[in-house]
Amino acid sequence: MTPRAGYERALAELKEKLLAMAVMATEAVRDAVDALARQDRALAQKVVDGDDAIDELTYELEEDCLRLIALQQPVAGDLRAVAAAYRMTTDLERIADHAVNIAEIALRLADEPLIKPLIDIPRMAGIVQEMVHTSLRAYVQGDPELAAANCRRDDEVDRIFAELFDELVGYILAGAERRALVQAINLLFAARYLERVGDHATNIGERVIFMVTGRKEHY
Repeated sequence: MTPRAGYERALAELKEKLLAMAVMATEAVRDAVDALARQDRALAQKVVDGDDAIDELTYELEEDCLRLIALQQPVAGDLRAVAAAYRMTTDLERIADHAVNIAEIALRLADEPLIKPLIDIPRMAGIVQEMVHTSLRAYVQGDPELAAANCRRDDEVDRIFAELFDELVGYILAGAERRALVQAINLLFAARYLERVGDHATNIGERVIFMVTGRKEHY
């Protein structure tokens, strides 16, 4: 096998692991929000317990990236591809951490009636999951246009968060009784964690654009 063929094979394997990690992270987000909406304590605990596997994959991917740089000594676009993968690993790991944060909220609220039906939080979760998957698809395909269009979806996430923020703060300012007040604050944190997932998906998209074009774009 030529050095170039060896590098391309290693990079392909790296991309496969990144996609697998993206699936794990987005499934954790989905399950955490489902657990919150359905008040499913067992599902929430599953998300918390599953975080160790994602952390292990994070370390494995980081080592793969460093090994590629050390052994293959990539330059220019090749180096940007490996560097992008390294940074994406961090974003995916943080997305999984936010899923755990939401699952922990689900555990805290599992035994009390919700102050409102959860509509906007699951809607946010669906959008940010799609954003993560699309960002990784743009990486695999080397498609900066797809990455840019996906980054712009973060405006929709921010808009939903702002509306939900106003609604939940309304509960707080209206002087709700203590249980409702504490729950409103917890739901506000859950929404904030999803907004951060959208930010991490945007980060991944921006890294794709830089990887392909060498341009630094910010959305």
